[in-house]
Amino acid sequence: MRLLVARCSATYEGRLSSTLSSAVRLVMVKADGCVAIHADVGAYKPVNWMNAPNTLTEGDGEWVVTNPKGERLVITLEEVFEDVAYELDTDRGLTLDGVEKELQELLAEHPDQLEDGLACVQREFRTDLGPVDLLCRDPDGQAVAVEIKRIGEIDGVEQLSRYLERMERDPLLTPVRGIFAATTIKPQARVLAESRGIRCAVVDLDRLRGAEDTNLRLF
Repeated sequence: MRLLVARCSATYEGRLSSTLSSAVRLVMVKADGCVAIHADVGAYKPVNWMNAPNTLTEGDGEWVVTNPKGERLVITLEEVFEDVAYELDTDRGLTLDGVEKELQELLAEHPDQLEDGLACVQREFRTDLGPVDLLCRDPDGQAVAVEIKRIGEIDGVEQLSRYLERMERDPLLTPVRGIFAATTIKPQARVLAESRGIRCAVVDLDRLRGAEDTNLRLF
């Protein structure tokens, strides 16, 4: 990760247009290519950002961030106070909350609840951007990456999109398709997922628990 504290302004051109006036801000460039500009308020949310994959070009007093979708973020650096880089662990390293952990465990045991004939190959399948929750295969043998959330939001779709992009580079996996699974999926997340060819699956946790109980009774 690279961290830049600087007095800067920025303009964004893409789905919308926006302008940030000159101020002292924190600019973060992550290993996966995400670029985010932060103010000293707003918790984790940046005031402007570009999700990966991106190309960052550094010029004289200017950073230009572009992506394959034609979006463009230009950061004009007036005065740089700090410019440091650290190598961070790209693994998630985070214990899932109780619901997400339970969903992952149950869906690994019952992937057919997501799609008929789906078989789980591996939980927490590692990519160089972090682990995708489930790697599955469908009846035709196609690889399927499943990302699981308690509440399905746009950030989760972006996360799965990044994993799919990396997995497509593996000749043993390609072509890979994605399933975004959650107990509730917000409309904006569904629209974004479907626009990227990612299927959404709303999961009934009680039904999953019932499927597990049925298995236990059978054995």
